[in-house]
Amino acid sequence: MTSILSAFLGAVIIITLMAIRSRYASFQSQSPADYAGLGPQFDLRTHLSGPIQCEGVIFGPMGRVASRFVADMEGTWEGNIGTLSEVFRYDSGTVQHRAWTLALANTGDITATAADVVGFGTGRVEGPGVMLRYRIRLTPEAGGHVLDVTDWMYLMENGTIINRSQFRKFGIKVAELVATMRRVPAADHGLDLAAAE
Repeated sequence: MTSILSAFLGAVIIITLMAIRSRYASFQSQSPADYAGLGPQFDLRTHLSGPIQCEGVIFGPMGRVASRFVADMEGTWEGNIGTLSEVFRYDSGTVQHRAWTLALANTGDITATAADVVGFGTGRVEGPGVMLRYRIRLTPEAGGHVLDVTDWMYLMENGTIINRSQFRKFGIKVAELVATMRRVPAADHGLDLAAAE
């Protein structure tokens, strides 16, 4: 009986420590308030405007690179409502199109929608950080699963944006994305999203 009780108490302690780590010492535990007053101020209407070049990798559940991609993006804004059109080209040869609609409140709160987002995403801009949480439905080719996404963008002093996202199913991390996003200077851009199809 003592060994069963010891095993049970050990399991309870491990679960408790994992819950504490997840709540207070992990990617998921970040809060926009953590970035208030730090670094350059992220302004969605400025930093997600015009042509943007993106490169990134997607890590699978075991931490290995599962996919690489490059993307052309174009942000347009009318007041506090923006559209971010994206064309992703994956190393597999797959091309994916997405268009986000972003609504920015004067408080820094964000509401976001896209065709593959279930309902709408919510987030916040604070200092150099942007956080967005949403549920995404994968394509039928990828299994059609609905995943919970926590998406963070961090603005660097030179204007580059570092994007890190985690995808979870039933609370378990199944994928992670890391990408860079850089605005394309007006003189350099010949971006044609329609031609990318």
